[in-house]
Amino acid sequence: MVAAGTIHPWVAEGQERIRVAIVGNGLREWSQTLEFVLRAEELGFDAYWANDHPTRSMDCWSMLTALAMATKKIRLISLVNCIYYRSPALLARQAADVDRVSNGRLVLGIGVGDDVPEFAQLRIPFPPVRERMEALEETLHIVHGLWNEAPFTFSGKHFQVDNAVISPRPVQQPHVPILIAGGGERVTLRQVAQYADMSNFGAHEWTGGAFDLSDVERKFAALRGHCTALGREYDSILRSHYTPLLVLAETRDAVERKMSGIRIPDPHLHTVPLVATCAEAITHFQALTRAGMRYFLAAVDGKDAETVRLLSAEVMPAIRECHKA
Repeated sequence: MVAAGTIHPWVAEGQERIRVAIVGNGLREWSQTLEFVLRAEELGFDAYWANDHPTRSMDCWSMLTALAMATKKIRLISLVNCIYYRSPALLARQAADVDRVSNGRLVLGIGVGDDVPEFAQLRIPFPPVRERMEALEETLHIVHGLWNEAPFTFSGKHFQVDNAVISPRPVQQPHVPILIAGGGERVTLRQVAQYADMSNFGAHEWTGGAFDLSDVERKFAALRGHCTALGREYDSILRSHYTPLLVLAETRDAVERKMSGIRIPDPHLHTVPLVATCAEAITHFQALTRAGMRYFLAAVDGKDAETVRLLSAEVMPAIRECHKA
């Protein structure tokens, strides 16, 4: 559990500004991903993230390790590590390694897993949601415990470790920032208030189902209530919003032309992409900022250089100015 009154240094450092992270979808080759991330770092994006879907993309932790070696300042996020794809002890080890290789640039995003076909392909049982949420809490206890110096023992319903130690430990202190994904108002947001440094939900059924501003405001009210109940400062949690696909163009006509060729990620799922002019996107993100969002994670087509350019040059500065005002 995060101690009441504490705030992670990375969260505190960014409280007075809006930060934006990015991922490039559809990049099949490592060379393409590396080029995209180096460009994102050059343009001033705060972070790049790796999805954890080993059946259809490069392994999350292999990619983050390689990016840690190739970059200098951009943050690296697991968005999000599925607790069933690796043991908690292995997760603690891999996260500590990426944090050290990157000199303290990791954010550990963690979630219960939602991709039923992928679980089946990996021959991993898919437990009911209540069991998955229990397992998430146990994973957090073990990871935090193994990041301390003393040998750690934990005997839970789902996971156990006995007198275990990992060394070397992460660079960041007091720990690598923890992001818990999802917007479940009774359990997930209580876990955020209790264990996490960062919350993330957005317009996708796997990321909390926050499809409009009223959803966001309701979830923030729930998160605030959990913080109050636990004696935790609401603003010690970095509140982030996920856009499952962002497509930008300079004019409405150009937007309409781009719409005909876009590839919607997870088309079988309920998602709401943002396909917009810069002015429309600025209005969208400013409304979320006024509601209390302080961090944005945007997925773009990895080959859509126009969207990346407009996001960095036009949209990001306008969002930041709105927050200052």
